Amino acid sequence: MSSGIQVKTKSAAQKSKTCSPETQPKPSAKLNPKTIDPVCFRAYSQPQSAFAATYARGGIPCRLVHGSVKHKLQWECPPETVPFDPLLLTLAEEGFKELLLVEGAAEKVIPLLPRLVPVLKAALAHADDEVFGRGLDALVQLSAVVGPSLNDHLKLLLTNLLKRLMDKKYREEVTVALQKLEHCGGKATVAIIKSKIPTYCSIYS
Repeated sequence: MSSGIQVKTKSAAQKSKTCSPETQPKPSAKLNPKTIDPVCFRAYSQPQSAFAATYARGGIPCRLVHGSVKHKLQWECPPETVPFDPLLLTLAEEGFKELLLVEGAAEKVIPLLPRLVPVLKAALAHADDEVFGRGLDALVQLSAVVGPSLNDHLKLLLTNLLKRLMDKKYREEVTVALQKLEHCGGKATVAIIKSKIPTYCSIYS
């Protein structure tokens, strides 16, 4: 578990409860809505995101703790005990990152790839640089967790990466990300990348 993950201490009675949305108190008792980014790699102005809907039902078992230098998530229970579905699909960047760090994350994430990839695709297509950057970071981390399992979905994401690659502003960032995808996905990933980005040079060449 990441050293940045904090778990809030509970009483014996609280520990006996499972960490499911039904056992969570109302959001007002759990979270300060001003401290959480109620989106998943999307624009801040988007109304009633999936995150916001889950949050409104009291189904987000963590809150963002603001530090003077670095922000951390404080979990109401160990993150490895929370259900990845639907939380992984709704959590903002930091929560997404920390769930992928838990033991056994790959087995939990791989079945969710068909639903995660469209969310990442939307982020990579977004005009906002920050949204794109968060989506690219999430894609690289996801690849590191699931490895070659991402290859079947990669073509859906490469068109948006190609558009950014053609912009000198993003060229280096996207190139590094593609190299990391290849490293995690194996040699089969090269053919997939080249099918959409013929100018890509393999890390093995």
